[in-house]
Amino acid sequence: MSGTRVFVARLAGCTVFDPAGDRVGKVRDVLVVYRKNDPPRVVGLIVEIPGKRRVFVSIGRVTSIASGQIITTGLINVRRFEQRGGEVRVIAELLGRKVDFVDGSGEATIEDVAIEEVGPGAWAVSQYFVRRPKVSSSPFAKGTTAFATWREIRERQTGSEAQSAEQLIATYSDLKPADLANTLLDLPQDRMIEVAEELSDDRLADALEEMPESDQVHILTELGDERAADVLDHMQPDDAADLVAQLPAERGERLLQLMEPEEAEDVRMLLAFAPDTAGGLMTTEPVILSADSTVAEALALIRRPELPPALGAAVCVTLPPYEPPTGRYLGIVHFQRMLRYPPHERLGSIMDQSLDPVTAKASAAEVSRILASYDLVSVPVVDDNHRLVGVVTIDDVLDYLLPEDWRSQNDDDESVAPNRPQGRRPARA
Repeated sequence: MSGTRVFVARLAGCTVFDPAGDRVGKVRDVLVVYRKNDPPRVVGLIVEIPGKRRVFVSIGRVTSIASGQIITTGLINVRRFEQRGGEVRVIAELLGRKVDFVDGSGEATIEDVAIEEVGPGAWAVSQYFVRRPKVSSSPFAKGTTAFATWREIRERQTGSEAQSAEQLIATYSDLKPADLANTLLDLPQDRMIEVAEELSDDRLADALEEMPESDQVHILTELGDERAADVLDHMQPDDAADLVAQLPAERGERLLQLMEPEEAEDVRMLLAFAPDTAGGLMTTEPVILSADSTVAEALALIRRPELPPALGAAVCVTLPPYEPPTGRYLGIVHFQRMLRYPPHERLGSIMDQSLDPVTAKASAAEVSRILASYDLVSVPVVDDNHRLVGVVTIDDVLDYLLPEDWRSQNDDDESVAPNRPQGRRPARA
């Protein structure tokens, strides 16, 4: 394996296997330390193992890096990764940094880093893939690229200029919202805010929905009011309402005024209910159709990729209007029931009228019992006039029932790799 060279950005997401071929996890980053007279030394990999937990894998435990996969000795300490002083994460912290060429030929931005095996179990940074500033005024133009060794460039030490997050965001483009949220929370505070500011509104909204409320508030506090309002517009109304409720009243009202009127109206309605009631748990964006609508029309609506699975499991049938609060609630049609009928069948003839909706004042405990008793993933919520105002989905109830720090709990950490050492993480040699 001598002389093997790989680019770190291509390692992100690669599967890590043990010698028996069993999957251990996925690579999320590479950890290096700087040296005075030699190129940065690779000390190990940050690997995400089952349970969305990131652990440190010493580079000495890596026996092969090839064909998009990493083979290890199988001896992996499962303690959660904690970054130590002097260690630098390549993807999270190096990509996007500005550097100057020592020969005075100008500046560039690091877009990738190549690491190379320099001895048995020893790896170091061999080259940087950098891009110079563009010289054309065309919006489609890009600067020229070049390879440079660590001796040919010098990183800027000043903190006055924000580090570009473009390359890091590109690396995270394929992550699911929950994985993106965990990845952001693993970054240093300044870097996390920088990346959050560069993410698109909808992508950041998706990630915020998967974070603990304290972290949501922290990130939103660092954003300007207009940007924060745009992000809230892209969140599910119930998640947005929960977040606004955690903000100081003055800023919460200011953000509501900056939000789109329709989105702000939904959030205000949800804020009027206690958090432990059906009204406080519900989402105001269920799929709603008339009794004359056909199965084909209903299936077309729930087929939309942006619709959460729990909301796509059933269609609510009401009298007009068809936006909450609707006309009188008539019944619900479950997805599986629709599959048993021809496309032209009217929803009014196949409604499930045996399931009674809950009122907005119903307790969370009552909603939980209904979902569990009837094996449902959602239950309709009506007001005192029997108008549909929303639905409570199973994920809303789980978020309520689970402890606030459930995303970061490690109750079964020790069972992830029972045959592997459980002691203190060894020193990184």
